[in-house]
Amino acid sequence: MIKNNIKYLAVLALGLIACEPEFDNPIEESNNFTSGELDLTNYVALGNSLTAGFADGALYITGQENSFPNILAQQFKIVGGGEFTQPLMADNTGGFAGNNADFPPRLVLVFDENQQPVGPAPYTGAASTTDISANLGGTFNNMGVPGAKSFHLGFEGYGSLNPYFGRFQQSATSSVIADAVAQNPSFFSLWIGNNDILGYATSGGTGEDHNVTGNMDPTSYGSNDITNNGLFSQTYTGLVQALAAGGRKGVLIDLPNVTSIPFFTTVPFAPLSPLDPDFAAQIPTLNETYAGLNMAFVGLGVPERSVEFSATAASAVVIKDESLEDITTQLTAAITPVFGPLAPIIAAQFGQVRQATEEDLLVLTSSSVIGQLDTDRVAELVGLGVPQELAGQLSVKGVTLPLEDQFVLIPAEQTAIKVAQDSYNETIRNLATANGLAFVSMKSQLSQVASGGVSFDGGVITSTFASGGGFSLDGVHPTPRGHALVANGILDALERTYGLVVPRVNPGEFGTITVSNEVN
Repeated sequence: MIKNNIKYLAVLALGLIACEPEFDNPIEESNNFTSGELDLTNYVALGNSLTAGFADGALYITGQENSFPNILAQQFKIVGGGEFTQPLMADNTGGFAGNNADFPPRLVLVFDENQQPVGPAPYTGAASTTDISANLGGTFNNMGVPGAKSFHLGFEGYGSLNPYFGRFQQSATSSVIADAVAQNPSFFSLWIGNNDILGYATSGGTGEDHNVTGNMDPTSYGSNDITNNGLFSQTYTGLVQALAAGGRKGVLIDLPNVTSIPFFTTVPFAPLSPLDPDFAAQIPTLNETYAGLNMAFVGLGVPERSVEFSATAASAVVIKDESLEDITTQLTAAITPVFGPLAPIIAAQFGQVRQATEEDLLVLTSSSVIGQLDTDRVAELVGLGVPQELAGQLSVKGVTLPLEDQFVLIPAEQTAIKVAQDSYNETIRNLATANGLAFVSMKSQLSQVASGGVSFDGGVITSTFASGGGFSLDGVHPTPRGHALVANGILDALERTYGLVVPRVNPGEFGTITVSNEVN
């Protein structure tokens, strides 16, 4: 019988944590610093969690203070920039008081009794103290709203749907864009659109792609849906028209490749290591379990559906691929001579199964389920008449129980994301050009982080989970060091477009991930 759980390849490759280098990089004295064509006295930043400073799965003070807009604002002060205010959370725990189920505290890196890294886990050192219902009053320069999609910025009353905006909305009927324009900003940044595809991606493609459905009604969209390209263009155009009215200057930022971030690149398609003696010992039993099915797959003319684990090569997980033809009926008939009355049950489980390939992307959350025994599935199979031992053999997640859609982005889903992202980015670039605005290709910049890293004075920023320095423990949002890199990219664009000359920041002066005992 297969053991209750199978060890899998660890997702944490940690070598650069906690002890971060310190750099002394004072602002150099120069008469050459200039604001160029810009009036930076009232900078307003619009966007989503990336603008707000959300990191490690939560919004908290240190993340906000190290957001790229706040980093920019500090550099702007060198050439006459004004004060930059933010709707700060009440603590560094993150989340909302009494609402940890929907808004959990931040993730921190935890260690076992032998001081070995166990992995990210919610911070438990202090309770969340931010009141979800409180409105802070006043206006704020950082108007990044975690969770916002492009069309949300124009929703009147959006604060009733999103408490992050509710904390600083000017009225119960406010929209983000209206409140921003009402501040009469002298300069703006807009980085929005990532969430229009991110929910679909992080949920393993479980939402709808509205470039397929043609649905242009955002009020009918689910949280994991892809926004229709036409709707995005229409919405984004309206935002830019409102912000750039009267010749107001600003910067538009395009969207990075979401599938290149650690959330999608950390867990390999073959995480079950045959070098692990516990797993290697079970390979013969696994292959025996699949032998009858494999014969049926070959007989039905779909040998590519065959599943085999090898003691001499990395072993891929087994996934349910809903893009495949469902051959449950044919499979039932083919395996009835071997499995008898259990054939329909087994065929239903394996009717759309294949092993993962290097073209598939396993999401970060899959690391906590691969190789684990699904006791609910065992009970369900036993209730259907499957013997206990066989039920256990058929209920190991990602091994004999196909990994659900929510844990894998198959190639077709990746293509849907790319089609939308490419269209969004074309809209953003074209509107920057048409309105004489600065443009930053964050897609290009973060691609460098993912494909070898970006050097700075003292190291390299990569997208390696936990140790790369660029991304926080949620595998999606930048660390303070990542935000410093973003800020420098924007400063480069502002110099090219408007002649702004200010010092770049040293990413080495900014932190990365936080271990459990370092939260203040």
